[in-house]
Amino acid sequence: MTNNQKVRVRFAPSPTGGLHLGGVRTVLYNYLFARHHGGDFVLRIEDTDQSRFVAGAEEYILQCLHWCGIQPDESPEKPGAYGPYRQSERKAGYAQYAKQLVAQGNAYIAFDTTEELEEMRNKYKTEHHNAQYDSRTRGYMRNSLTLAKEETEALLAAGTPHVVRIKMPVNETVIFKDMIRGEVSFDTNLVDDKVLLKADGMPTYHLAVVVDDYLMKITHAFRGEEWLPSAPVHLLLWQYMGWEAEMPQWAHLPLILKPDGNGKLSKRDGDRLGFPVFAMDWTDPRTMEQTIGFKERGFLPEAFVNLLAMLGWNPGLEQELFSIDELVQYFSIERVHHGGAKFDYEKAKWFNQQYIQKADNARLAELVRPFIADKEVSIADDKLATIIGLVKERIHLLSEFWEQASFFFVRPETIDTAALQPKWNDTIKSFFVSLTQKLSAENEWNQESIEAIFNETVAAAGIKKGEAMLPLRVMLVGGKFGPGVFIIAEQIGKDETVARIEKAISIL
Repeated sequence: MTNNQKVRVRFAPSPTGGLHLGGVRTVLYNYLFARHHGGDFVLRIEDTDQSRFVAGAEEYILQCLHWCGIQPDESPEKPGAYGPYRQSERKAGYAQYAKQLVAQGNAYIAFDTTEELEEMRNKYKTEHHNAQYDSRTRGYMRNSLTLAKEETEALLAAGTPHVVRIKMPVNETVIFKDMIRGEVSFDTNLVDDKVLLKADGMPTYHLAVVVDDYLMKITHAFRGEEWLPSAPVHLLLWQYMGWEAEMPQWAHLPLILKPDGNGKLSKRDGDRLGFPVFAMDWTDPRTMEQTIGFKERGFLPEAFVNLLAMLGWNPGLEQELFSIDELVQYFSIERVHHGGAKFDYEKAKWFNQQYIQKADNARLAELVRPFIADKEVSIADDKLATIIGLVKERIHLLSEFWEQASFFFVRPETIDTAALQPKWNDTIKSFFVSLTQKLSAENEWNQESIEAIFNETVAAAGIKKGEAMLPLRVMLVGGKFGPGVFIIAEQIGKDETVARIEKAISIL
């Protein structure tokens, strides 16, 4: 890439299911890099494998990016100069490149049936080596390298199903410089002859990603480290097509690991340990299996983006909370870690709590609505915003709001009498009877007037303030939690405050 060439990066997901947080992090790093360098971020849908295509998955991916606040500069929704942005719509163009590679001797046509491939794998398998279609076995198979030219042409003329495979060179070392890992090298003898064009005329990932990155003028390609074994195939394709000078710079991102660090984090781990691994809820239309997402668990998008940025990247600062603009400012691929990053759900919730505390109460009220939709209570927006302001420092997830604040809207079904009985006596009872009488007569109902009446009644009863504060909290809330007790009384109103105290007295 020349110094004055505009940075162009791409995220190229397959529409096969939910968007894993590792995928979102790949999106994020692409986006941050592009914005940091004043470049373009492209979304390309890699839907060439029609057998794995899942209806609704593309729309879901777009919704996830929208929720995260990551808007592509070019995408199927927002076409630019390098479309189409779905590989299935680019199908017609790939075959010519496969033919060119065959003509050059860098690829060949293979007619092997599924049964013949299985027979080869069984025949040439050894104790230490699983047989694959490569330089050791291709000479025994039915392909344009072993068949006479006339026989190959006759099979093609007869419409015999076939694929095009790359012809991996023998005894060569393929070397490239990874932006994260430095120099990486591969022995070509260990790489199989990957299929480039399938029997249905669709390209595989290997051919399509190279052709599309070239035609879309991609300058930097970031992807997960699980794609490293494919790198030699892609590098050779860039070379064989004569495009080496335009090849993007590569960066293979570290894995997001299970909480114990033992292997890649999977959906199964999330199910087992009780936390989401998808950005948003996903329902597989084939099985109707539902998987909960970070959004529906109660995460704010800015918290989700912040915690993902820190999973494998370190800005070199003490600071942990970054707005998206700050992430753009500080991001550099050189500070991405080589090793995998353990996912810590408690830390993720901490990030979310920090953002909930900083967020505007009116916005939080809007976001909380879905989590209380089934509670059959009617709450005005301003009232909801006020209550959120009182409890938000106690919640890590928006889904915890009702648990922390339900007593503001409905009377507790039970109260923690066990917390009250040890100190409950006639003096305390008389205090609360007197308190209800005075509260009932109060016209100016706010936390200051309620506290004044409380203090006055405590003094008259000759008891300590602490002896009455906890019982009052439990009577109003049902348990030993919640914000200031007098603000609770103010918010639930005079009649409800008195009714709750009287009910508790009757129970005790």
